[in-house]
Amino acid sequence: MNRTHMFKNTLSQVLLIAVIGSVAVVGCKKKEEAAPTPPPVAAEPAPAPAPAPAATASIASVDVGSAVDATMKVTAPTASFKPKDTVHVSIATSTSDPAATVAGKVGAKLTYMNGTEEMVVSDETRDLNMTDKGTTNFQFAKPDGWPAGKYKVAISLDGNVVQTKEFDVAK
Repeated sequence: MNRTHMFKNTLSQVLLIAVIGSVAVVGCKKKEEAAPTPPPVAAEPAPAPAPAPAATASIASVDVGSAVDATMKVTAPTASFKPKDTVHVSIATSTSDPAATVAGKVGAKLTYMNGTEEMVVSDETRDLNMTDKGTTNFQFAKPDGWPAGKYKVAISLDGNVVQTKEFDVAK
């Protein structure tokens, strides 16, 4: 064998081994794993609806008079009384939700205006369970007669004055 031929044979064998080795390496090479698919993003749940605001109570109107009907409403509002009259204060209440019952305190403070001084004649508070529309009545009487002068009744709801009415007593 001549050297050239031997060299070609050897070269062919080396190349053959290199090719087989490359194929073996490529064949044994681990397949690259595909990037993991991220889990689906959970959609955020819709926010819960805001709770309905709590029902509230309010003073709708205040009437002062000397007589009331069977429902305790003043029959003839007036701002002038006689000394022996009973002063009726009719307070109309209402709630923001007609089906709800709202607990509250309704007060009536009667004062006599003696010049610049206010003298408390009576101060009453009632605990009520108000529903829809209602009427509360306060009565003020003085069997020996009211002194002539100016008076004021302050109506409060849960301790806060919400309305005032002034009236006078004349002989």
